[in-house]
Amino acid sequence: MNHNYVVIMAGGIGSRFWPYSRAAKPKQFLDVLGTGRSLLQMTFDRFLNLCPAENIYIITNSSYKGLVHEQLPELSDDQVLLEPIGRNTAPAVAYPAFKIQQKDPEAVMIVAPSDHIVFKEEIFDANLTTAIDAARGSDKLITLGIVPSRPETGYGYIQYHSNSEKDVKKVKTFTEKPELDLAKKFIESGDFVWNAGIFIWSIDSITKAFHEHLKDTAVIFEEGKDKYYTDAEQAFIDNAYTQCKSISIDYGVMEKAENVYMVKGLFDWSDLGSWDSLHEIRDKDQNENVVDGNALLYDTKNCFVKGPDDVLIVTQDLDGYLVTLSDNVVLICKKDAEKKFREFLNDAKGKGEEFA
Repeated sequence: MNHNYVVIMAGGIGSRFWPYSRAAKPKQFLDVLGTGRSLLQMTFDRFLNLCPAENIYIITNSSYKGLVHEQLPELSDDQVLLEPIGRNTAPAVAYPAFKIQQKDPEAVMIVAPSDHIVFKEEIFDANLTTAIDAARGSDKLITLGIVPSRPETGYGYIQYHSNSEKDVKKVKTFTEKPELDLAKKFIESGDFVWNAGIFIWSIDSITKAFHEHLKDTAVIFEEGKDKYYTDAEQAFIDNAYTQCKSISIDYGVMEKAENVYMVKGLFDWSDLGSWDSLHEIRDKDQNENVVDGNALLYDTKNCFVKGPDDVLIVTQDLDGYLVTLSDNVVLICKKDAEKKFREFLNDAKGKGEEFA
């Protein structure tokens, strides 16, 4: 377990949860489920069964350094990796990979988003342990694939070779968010899983994969080997990121590599990517409404209503709507209008940064 390392990616702005999620405090720092712990804290807690706390790293935007230390005060500065600018997920994986390699060449590295929800955590631990054992000392690049419960069009899919009875199956193809008809065919075929964006690999295999598939990125971060864990690290990283191209780890490495494998995740999971996905997992009233606040609902069903307790929200004759008051913004829209949220947020910025 001492050679297991976890990297939690916590740099996103959570635009699809606007206006509750704001640039100054995005959703990973919010107590979205009302548990008393933010999504980031819940993710950190989830991995304590698999590695020691000192082996958990958070990679985030430099502007969130204070929030990370406030919510996870047990972390040292060396465990909070600060990106000066967003460059998608490939640099966010390369930076900690080459840093951890300097500390522990025998490391197994787990990469996970900070804003996912996992239920049945004992199954999560078991599935992840299977992947860790397979990754240790091998060249396998492993991803957790979630057994799909419905033909979801908002997730990526992984097709695997189903003729193997092993727990670790070779990946055949990746498919980004498909149309509904194709998603239904994926479910019917039985050899597709959802891409959860959780990766497991030995530190040797991932750094070699960067050298093979994203050579420029590998060279940039390898040059910092004498700077990691020193006072010179942040200045090096600030300069390194100006040289990085923006590319995802999926597109840059996983979709190109031949040594990609999948372990089925049999736990309950949500990527919590939108108000609609949060509605799915929250407790509901007899009319399928989620009410988080003080509200009176009339002829209202399948809605998400959220506001502060000192404000009364009254709705009538609504079906499938989001109604939320968050600080200085009131938002009323279709609950499944997640593709509009970037437009909402950009237009709100035009009204003033205080609304973003």
